[in-house]
Amino acid sequence: MAYKSMATHSFRNFSTVSSFCNASTISRTTYPMTSTFRPTLLHSISVASRSVSVAAGSFTWDDVVHVSLPESFQDDPSDLTGYFEKVKLCNRGSDTQSEILPFVIDDQIVGYVHHGFAKHLKQYPNVFTFPRDDSVKFGAYLTLHESLKTPKDRTLAVGDVVKCLGEKVIPGTRNELYPVTSSFGAPNFFSLERAAAPYFGIKPQGIPCGENLMKECEEEAGIPRSISKEAIPVGAISYTDIKGYGYKRDVQFCYDLKLPEDFIPENQDGEVEGFMLLPVANVANVIRRTQLFKPNCSLVIMDFLFRHGYIKPESSGYLELLQSLRSGTCF
Repeated sequence: MAYKSMATHSFRNFSTVSSFCNASTISRTTYPMTSTFRPTLLHSISVASRSVSVAAGSFTWDDVVHVSLPESFQDDPSDLTGYFEKVKLCNRGSDTQSEILPFVIDDQIVGYVHHGFAKHLKQYPNVFTFPRDDSVKFGAYLTLHESLKTPKDRTLAVGDVVKCLGEKVIPGTRNELYPVTSSFGAPNFFSLERAAAPYFGIKPQGIPCGENLMKECEEEAGIPRSISKEAIPVGAISYTDIKGYGYKRDVQFCYDLKLPEDFIPENQDGEVEGFMLLPVANVANVIRRTQLFKPNCSLVIMDFLFRHGYIKPESSGYLELLQSLRSGTCF
């Protein structure tokens, strides 16, 4: 696959991700730089071992290009430290695992709940119970009341609790339901408000990955389905992010899509700020040197860099970094 520099003004390869945990998550890798960069929100960036400060709103695409150039900073491309930092940002809170209870339905773990959030659920004993049986594999755990037998009953009961807890406990409710399962492709136990999913440690899933990919390609870059249907699934990344009472167990499915030479991406839903064509090696520099990409999008790009030989086995920490891209549970 041939990759061209910015001077070509073309958009030749679109590597993207369909997220098991969030249907709206889509990341572009290769050399295009897109909505993962938000210059209006940026106050500073970290470049190699030094910090470059800029006024809020003053960081531009020209600055991104400058940071990406190999000659801009005297750093070592084989130094994987910057990549490891992105993995660490996606896997916060590992030291708080002891504060998490498994959420179990029909002897299957469907999620995890922080003790602090569990205190709110204890106000609703007709919906949630907290058994403890050290003779079984779960120990102390959260489950639904035995009277809630059907997916419909569970959905209504848990939905009522989410509404009662309100915005102060679960902000951002949007009346969008996600199915709750024990693993990818398993039967649904019930459906849960999307905003509540991180508080229950749920891996939400909705439409099939391939369908989600085509939907997001069209919405975010104007790629017609006649082209996006040719996307090739190339694997997945995973991570676990514990922040406050939220427990995110994200799995993102990665795809590569080669676009026509003359294709120009155009955002359709207002969620993408812009597109920039850069060589792959330059995008790698932005990932290594800065935090301009969202950390989870950086992981997708790192996966691409491994698969296409831009991160090499000669680099110290190669295998550790490769393994860290799938440090979350992939089931």
